[in-house]
Amino acid sequence: MRIEPLGDNIVVKRLEAEETTTGGIVLPSSAQDKPTQGKVLSVGDGKLLADGSRATHQVKEGDRVFFLSYAGTEVVVDDERLLIMSEDEILAILE
Repeated sequence: MRIEPLGDNIVVKRLEAEETTTGGIVLPSSAQDKPTQGKVLSVGDGKLLADGSRATHQVKEGDRVFFLSYAGTEVVVDDERLLIMSEDEILAILE
């Protein structure tokens, strides 16, 4: 199943959390931070402007992005955890 976000919303798949520290200590899942990086899976049509046109997104499908730990709304589709967030919640694009 494919999710098509509306307006300036974006669907992001969170990247996996780090399971070990730089010193090699294995972290249990309860001690791991929520990942703040993800891959853009789908983008909406863009924000509706006052003149009726749509603004283009700065991100595109396939981009790797940074966002805040608790950004977006988590949804489960086909047993896969995804985030739906506004483009404003994305902090940067990793190139």
